[in-house]
Amino acid sequence: MAHDDDTQALERAYQPSPGLGVAVSDPAENPGLPPHRERMTDKDPRVEKTAERTVYTLFYLSLAGSIWAVAAYMLFPIESGMPIDIRQNNMYIGIGIALALLAIGLGAIHWSKALMSDKEYIEHRHPTRGRDATREASVQAFADADQDSGFGRRKMIRNSLIVAVVASVVPGITLFRGLAPHNTPENPIAGEPVALLSHTMWKEGMRLARDPEGTPIRAADVTLGSAFHVIPEPIKELGHSDGYLEEKAKAIVLLMRLRPEQLIESEERKTWSYDGIVAYSKVCTHVGCPVALYEQQTHHLLCPCHQSQFDVTDHAKVIFGPAARPLPQLPIAVDDEGYLIAQSDFTEPVGPSFWERH
Repeated sequence: MAHDDDTQALERAYQPSPGLGVAVSDPAENPGLPPHRERMTDKDPRVEKTAERTVYTLFYLSLAGSIWAVAAYMLFPIESGMPIDIRQNNMYIGIGIALALLAIGLGAIHWSKALMSDKEYIEHRHPTRGRDATREASVQAFADADQDSGFGRRKMIRNSLIVAVVASVVPGITLFRGLAPHNTPENPIAGEPVALLSHTMWKEGMRLARDPEGTPIRAADVTLGSAFHVIPEPIKELGHSDGYLEEKAKAIVLLMRLRPEQLIESEERKTWSYDGIVAYSKVCTHVGCPVALYEQQTHHLLCPCHQSQFDVTDHAKVIFGPAARPLPQLPIAVDDEGYLIAQSDFTEPVGPSFWERH
């Protein structure tokens, strides 16, 4: 190669110490390279042309597989939840993706074996950084590789490869659509996350219950310094197929009791608490982690994920960390039997601040 002389000069300059090698009187001889055997594509232009057609046909076959995978996603929907529909969806999409990736692999292998340069080279290693001439030769090696592979010269192969590779990513992107829920006549806002997080299960008169038992909570049971993990009482009647986890994730609340004089309450929120008992969403306004740690002495709530801290005495405002807004407060009261109830749903969206900005 172009840097052979430079490499040989480095090898002559390098002398191993006596402790690194032993000289022998009968060293093994270098067998050299076997005689070069020309391929049929090197000898016959018609065979070369056939190989080229085979390569770009495989790449276009990969494109067809990617298109079929996207089409199968739409032709075999899984919204019904029936096992046969899910099985057909997975099978036909899998066939399309497998064909797309397999055809690219076969085309690339056939291209390298039948059409790319088939010359043998020996590249000597050297123990130090290459000289400038060697580094320039490396740049030239890339240009030679482009010439030998025919990537810049064989336009049909190059273009079909680019199209196949780009198309092979499309089925994967399409499948992300299936991660989002879809609107249905029974639930017209199932596919609208802003609307879903703007409302929770809490309603006027709904009792606060312990999580996970689901037993209602009396105001007299909430002592100073205590903290309760709270869910709506009716949520225990939901099954997992009815959205139990989704509703719980939005509606879960932390309930705490302070001395009434410790609370800093605005005029509009003075009726949202009961005798020092306040309730705030457990969902952090940063990225939605559970705010589950309550410090009794400081009356701070701590999110263990990214250390956002909220001051319970002052509307759960942010006093530290990346959270951008206070925790939403649930207005509460007490019914005739002494049980804590919700006055209404949250008056603002729960969870990360993205939804509020949206």
